[in-house]
Amino acid sequence: MKGTNLGEFEELVLLTVAALMEEAYSVAVCDELSNHTGRSVKLGVVHAVLNRLEEKGLVKSQLGEATKTRGGKRKRFYQLTIPGKAALVNAKSMRDQLWDRIPSLAWKNV
Repeated sequence: MKGTNLGEFEELVLLTVAALMEEAYSVAVCDELSNHTGRSVKLGVVHAVLNRLEEKGLVKSQLGEATKTRGGKRKRFYQLTIPGKAALVNAKSMRDQLWDRIPSLAWKNV
């Protein structure tokens, strides 16, 4: 397995795949990210990140059934792997530990 360190956008894509569960395909991931982050998210970038996450072993994919609405094309669905879940848990734990280290006084004048 390649490195498991997550970049910010990789983490967001991984979280979105987890949230969408069995409906996690590239267009749905892209739409969900755009809706929740307020960012303009490019489908090509999502494809590249999903491919990279699959290379790292953090997601796996499979082709769905061909549909008439897609002109007979099949969707590629993604799901988290056990290492993918672990990577998200580790990222959250690290963030929580860092947030907990900030003294409450630091937020008083913000």
